Amino acid sequence: MIGDRDHDSASRPGAGGAVAPRVVATAPAGAQPAAAAGSVDVEKAKFEADRAHILAMAGNYKVTFDMRETTPWLAGYEPIEPKISGGHEIVRLVEDSGRKIVLQHILVAEHGGQTLIIKHWRQDWVYEPADVLVYAGPNQWKLETVPERFRKGRWSQTVWQTDDSPRYGGWGEWTGEGGVPRWRSNWTLRPLARRDAVRKPVYDRYQAINRHSPTPTGWIHWQDNIKLGMVAGKLTPIVQESLLNTYERFDGYKVSAGDAYWAKTKAYWGEVRKAWDAAIVAHGGVTVKEEAETGSVTGLKLMGLADEIAEGKKMEAAAVAEARTAIMEATKG
Repeated sequence: MIGDRDHDSASRPGAGGAVAPRVVATAPAGAQPAAAAGSVDVEKAKFEADRAHILAMAGNYKVTFDMRETTPWLAGYEPIEPKISGGHEIVRLVEDSGRKIVLQHILVAEHGGQTLIIKHWRQDWVYEPADVLVYAGPNQWKLETVPERFRKGRWSQTVWQTDDSPRYGGWGEWTGEGGVPRWRSNWTLRPLARRDAVRKPVYDRYQAINRHSPTPTGWIHWQDNIKLGMVAGKLTPIVQESLLNTYERFDGYKVSAGDAYWAKTKAYWGEVRKAWDAAIVAHGGVTVKEEAETGSVTGLKLMGLADEIAEGKKMEAAAVAEARTAIMEATKG
């Protein structure tokens, strides 16, 4: 399942007068013109380089989240104070089938002398996608066709919430201006993150551009967000936000605790992903009620079932059955 600038251009020779007859050499059967062969080689090399950038996001990290409201777009709005937070996160490869790569993020935290494991966001990358699941406004996600001219050589990225319910999706191209590899999405809507939703602000969604770049010590995820809200019955820009997430390779925490959780629960989460995919296909998208604390109404239930599996309190088959029912009930409307 399931970018932005169109670098594609088309040209054709202009019509001219009569031309002299010419002799065309016939190539041996199966031979490929040198230019075409070179083009194929360049395209393949670019594809493999793109894959390498995505796969390099897997690893163990210290993460810094730097969130800053900058320019107010609505008269009288006062930007909130900048917030910097952080934590430790493992990123694990879930799937690599060539043209699709799936990465799962898992937070590893220490609180009161205990290690806490929280399944975090997931990112799915698809090469030359036909469609992408996008946020369409409060409680609504839809499958949106990627224009054919924007498919070749491009990747979609779909981001999922902690319970594998959808969050946002977009498509873009890996480029290297200035010698810095980066993937840049098209403009996409996305629901409020918990950090904003729990404050009940005047805005209720983001219009955003997403960027990813590898660094010598890890990678960065930069979000350029326009925070939007309803004003006098019209969707209105409220304030601009710059959000930079920096992932620095780091092993100095209980990485094994995160891996142990994932080993116990990954089969369950695989079935949860299938249930969400089935709901999305059945409806051409999905309707799920949003909640400030958990992202989706299914959050507490699905995350709790995984915790019970990890703690040995529930059998996987029973948890999967309950998860399927929860997803079906939450998406039937």
